[in-house]
Amino acid sequence: MAEIREGSAPNFAPPVEEGMVFEFEDEKGELSQLEFLGLILHGEQRYGFFFPVDENEQAGDSGEVLILEVTDVDEDGQPSEFELLDDEEIAAEIYDEFREATKDLYDFE
Repeated sequence: MAEIREGSAPNFAPPVEEGMVFEFEDEKGELSQLEFLGLILHGEQRYGFFFPVDENEQAGDSGEVLILEVTDVDEDGQPSEFELLDDEEIAAEIYDEFREATKDLYDFE
């Protein structure tokens, strides 16, 4: 079993275990695999951070981080639906919070 990691900020919810990969289907029916990095709680909203996973490279190799807004939760309060965050101003603010909260977990340059 992978080691459970802890975030360094009260607004950060880390993945239960390292390397958790989820499959998402977009509006065109195309599937993407994304490695879950954690959630940032920002006001009343939650934002998930993900690395794209490709069969030709490991998660994180591209340097790309996707921010998905939680749009629905299940009966246990866990995120069940996400939507790509396209507001650049909010994305920059949330990304800064994520970088600060995970500075001991991830190396972002």
